Amino acid sequence: MTTDSAKPDDGAKPGGGATSADPAGKGVATGGAAAEVPAATAPGTTPATGKGPGARGVAGAPRRSVASRIVNRLGGGAVQAGLILVGFVWLVPTIGLFIASLRDQASNTESGWWKAFTKPTELTLRNYKDVMSNDDMTTGFVNTVLITVPTTVLVVVIAALAAYAFAWIEFPGRDWLFLGVVGLLVVPIQVGLIPIASLYGKIEVGGFKMFGSIPGVVLFHVAYGLPFAIFLLRNYFAAIPRDLLEAARMDGGTEWTIFRRVIFPLGGPAIASLGIFQFLWVWNDMLIALIFANRDSQPLTVAIQQQVRQFGSNIDIIAPGAFLSLVVPLIVFFAFQRYFVQGVLAGSVK
Repeated sequence: MTTDSAKPDDGAKPGGGATSADPAGKGVATGGAAAEVPAATAPGTTPATGKGPGARGVAGAPRRSVASRIVNRLGGGAVQAGLILVGFVWLVPTIGLFIASLRDQASNTESGWWKAFTKPTELTLRNYKDVMSNDDMTTGFVNTVLITVPTTVLVVVIAALAAYAFAWIEFPGRDWLFLGVVGLLVVPIQVGLIPIASLYGKIEVGGFKMFGSIPGVVLFHVAYGLPFAIFLLRNYFAAIPRDLLEAARMDGGTEWTIFRRVIFPLGGPAIASLGIFQFLWVWNDMLIALIFANRDSQPLTVAIQQQVRQFGSNIDIIAPGAFLSLVVPLIVFFAFQRYFVQGVLAGSVK
C-alpha cells in the first residue's frame, strides 16, 4: 500500500508562506516571508502620488509657486505688447527733440513739435548747419570727446590692472587696501570740489595751469571713477576659476601674460559694461565741467547751458545741439549692447 505524497498548497508562495484565498481570488499573506506592499498603498501615502499625507496632483509634477506662475505669464503676447508701448512712450521725448531740431525758430515758438506731422514742409536741416557754424557748440563737442575718451580708457585700464591685483595677487595689506577702495564709494563727489579746485589753482608748470584745463577735468573724473570700477571688476575677476591661472603659471606665464591672455579675454563683458557706463557718465556730466573747465575747455553740456542763459528760447540752436549730445551715447550703447548684456548677466548662470 502506497501513501500519496502531499500536494503543494495552491496558495503557497515561493518564499514558503501559505496564503488564504480572499473573495476576489487574490492571496493574502498569512506566514513566511513578508509580502511586499505596493508603494501606492504604503501606509501614510496617497494612491495618487505615493507621497506623504495630503499629497495632491499628478505623480512627479512639482508644485508651482505663485511667483513662478506670474513669471510664466509675463511672457504672454499682451505683456510684450504693453512693454513695446512703454518703450514707445519713453522714446517720445527723443522723437520730439529730434523733430524740434528740424523746425525753425518761428515754428517752434508758434506750436508744438507734433504739428510737424501735419506740416512736413516745416522740417529743414538749416538748424544743424547753424550749429556747425557756432564756435561754442563745435568747440564744446570736440572738448567733450577729448574729455570722455581719455577718461574712459584710463579708468578701464587702471581699474582692470588694480582689480586683477586685488583678486589674484597676494601682497601685504591687500584686503585692508581693498576695503579702503570700497569705502571711497560712499564719498559724494561734492566733497572734493573745493579742495581739488584749490589744489588745481596751485599747479602751474611752464605757463600751463591745471585749473580750467581739459587734463584737470579728466583727472577728476578718473579719480572719482576708479573706486566703483575697481570694485566691479575685482568681483568679476575673482569668479574666474583658479585652475586657469595655475595652468598659465605652470606654463611659465608671468602676471602680465596671465592678465593679457587669460583675465582680459574672460573679463571682456565686464570691462565693456564698465566702459559703457563710464562713457555715459562723463559724456553727460555738467557739474564737474562747470567748476573745472573754462570757456576754452568746456564740454557740450556747458555750451548748451550757456546758450540757454544768453538767448533764453533759442530752440533752433539748443535742440540740434542737445540731440547731437544725445545721439553719440546712443550709438555707443547700441554698438556695444551685446557686451553690455553679457556683463549684466555675468554670474547669474553657472
